[in-house]
Amino acid sequence: HLQLVESGGGSVQAGGSLRLSCAASEYISGNYQMGWFRQAPGKEREGVAAIYVGGGYTFYPDSVRGRFTISPDRSKRTLYLQMNRLRTTNPGMYYCAAGETTYTSPLGVATYHYWGQGTQVTVSS
Repeated sequence: HLQLVESGGGSVQAGGSLRLSCAASEYISGNYQMGWFRQAPGKEREGVAAIYVGGGYTFYPDSVRGRFTISPDRSKRTLYLQMNRLRTTNPGMYYCAAGETTYTSPLGVATYHYWGQGTQVTVSS
């Protein structure tokens, strides 16, 4: 089955940028949606970006819109999350996820079937 491996996490000062990568074990079908999720300690996992791979439609919560950008490179079987102007409210474990497009709740955890192991992001003030 599809395997996902995240990388690119690290420590950055508030206002800085990071680019996360998610390498997929196989070509991502245009029938799939992919997303990035953040989980802070003691909190539920929440969606920060999603994309319908086939149509390229993207989705963001208000908290990151304009600062985060999700983009796939299907030829490289890689999904990226560019995070700019990071805030002290953004740190956590970031997970990549994939699943067949359902056209409902693209930022919802239950929509996705495949998950990576996560990469840690720390933001200092």
